[in-house]
Amino acid sequence: MPELSRREVALLRATDAHRVELTGSEEPDVRVDALPFCDPVTARGLVHAGLIRPVVPVAPGQWAAACLTEAGAAALGSALLVA
Repeated sequence: MPELSRREVALLRATDAHRVELTGSEEPDVRVDALPFCDPVTARGLVHAGLIRPVVPVAPGQWAAACLTEAGAAALGSALLVA
């Protein structure tokens, strides 16, 4: 499993705590606690890696709650942090 940065682990933890929302898009926007996430590249990387996804299918530009995928839960459970 690839190593995760502290920011990636923090976003996975926030997702697990039901604090994250995504837009439906190839390059989704991400909010944490209703505020834009400070690092869209990292957030989109987790989506593209299949670690987080919307809870329900969502149209482009619409917001939905995010959840961990099975792979995301496994990554969070065995997170290896990069300095």
